[in-house]
Amino acid sequence: MHDQGPQYADVTEGSGGIWERLHYDWSDPNHIVMMTTDSNVWGGNSGHTYTFTRRPDGLTSLDAVVVRQGKNIRGRILGLVLGTIGTSLLAKAFANTVKAIETRATTQVD
Repeated sequence: MHDQGPQYADVTEGSGGIWERLHYDWSDPNHIVMMTTDSNVWGGNSGHTYTFTRRPDGLTSLDAVVVRQGKNIRGRILGLVLGTIGTSLLAKAFANTVKAIETRATTQVD
């Protein structure tokens, strides 16, 4: 954690030799933006955007957009892999995370 405030955070994250510094902005709780400000593989407009929309049935829809622009050969290859065969694996992992959060929220309400 480099810096934080009520509606933002500046954090470096990574594993396996890949890291990125992200600026988190949650000033709009329905639209969370994480922009890559520095990385050893990602550049350009890389980042994540999550948009939450309340549905009439009381549930919430989540739209996730991830942009990966490689800034070097390693990043371009990794971006290609993530954009093709990695997409289904990442979608499954994300779905499992959402399910775990929903289960936890339901357990806390009961």
